[in-house]
Amino acid sequence: MSLQAPPLREPQPRGLCTDCGVSRMAEPKACGVACQFIRPDYAALEAKAHGRARDLARPDEAHFGPFRRMLRAALRRPAEGAQWTGITTRIAERLLETGAVTAVLTMAPDPEDRWKPVPVLVTRADDLAQCRGMRMGYAPLLALLEPAAAAGHRRIAVVGIPCQVYALRALQDRLGFEEVFVIGTPCSDNTTTGNFHRFLALVDPSPATVTYLEFRADYHVEIRHQDGRRREIPFLMLPLADLPGDFFPLTCRTCVDYTNVLADITVGYMGGTGAQWLIVRNAKGEALLSLLGEEVLVETPRSAGRRTAAVRGFMANTERAAGGLPLRRMPGWARPIVAWLQPRIGPRGLEFARARVEMKAIETVLRLRRQKPAMMRNMIPRHVWALVARYGLKPGPDETR
Repeated sequence: MSLQAPPLREPQPRGLCTDCGVSRMAEPKACGVACQFIRPDYAALEAKAHGRARDLARPDEAHFGPFRRMLRAALRRPAEGAQWTGITTRIAERLLETGAVTAVLTMAPDPEDRWKPVPVLVTRADDLAQCRGMRMGYAPLLALLEPAAAAGHRRIAVVGIPCQVYALRALQDRLGFEEVFVIGTPCSDNTTTGNFHRFLALVDPSPATVTYLEFRADYHVEIRHQDGRRREIPFLMLPLADLPGDFFPLTCRTCVDYTNVLADITVGYMGGTGAQWLIVRNAKGEALLSLLGEEVLVETPRSAGRRTAAVRGFMANTERAAGGLPLRRMPGWARPIVAWLQPRIGPRGLEFARARVEMKAIETVLRLRRQKPAMMRNMIPRHVWALVARYGLKPGPDETR
């Protein structure tokens, strides 16, 4: 078989954990040096992956990490079943087609549940079509590194979310691979697959037939059904305030790496304004993009609107939520009006992406202060404090190293 899901060890119990797969490896204690939720060192790993750490004086690097260039991009011929146009999958396919790698570590849907992610080792480009689309849930991708090495693979690609990529970079030198390409996707608030099914049931009357869900940068969620029906729901009309307080784990509420800064190339949506957003971070990232040749159309990213008011509003609600108070709900009559205004006057494109990164930084500080104050000095990097300073958040005497 060219698409393999090897049996995995049981995970070791951890405090803050997204089950990236390290605790299922032969040395589960490696979590101590690999986990981004214990004592991360982004500056050191950025320098290792990209040749330098982020430059806080360079526009957008405080928000998005080191990069060579950012692009708005789309495949000229979108792939059927892709979440956007299929750039992530197509890069992985080209790596296998050209022989640059012999295996790709990524996610496929569980045979019993299209939303549940299953880590797979793919060795044939044609099989990557089975991996297109979004999954929701924890997925121990890095547990496949040892089976990949045992099978003789020395040149691999990894398609991963930030907590997986951080651990990969921390352990990369000891794994014995000759070449590792990292295609990163942004991530924010993950949850269990079971919780995601409950969310689907809240937002759509026919959750069992939903085949596609995407939070878009135009302030809408797009839902598609098996019979071809499509719905677009404004963010403000989502029942997020009805979700239980533990719907999102503390790990995801305190993640400081929304944009996957340690990947060679990040492929996401936030700065794409209807297309995909590429952050090419290093020479390998350039090589990955070049594999697409004329298949991909690229443009300069767009940016419009102002983010400050939106971020301050988020901060006020997060302060209430972190303190155990109910969220302030917008009156029902006002929601359609604001939902109409947001994509027209709210932050768009890169400004939307900056807003989301700042929101995550604020949430990290406020949640840790409330729930895990002793962990702040080790978990919050210097660049996060730089992002939240404009909103009046400053570290206390015991909150920085």
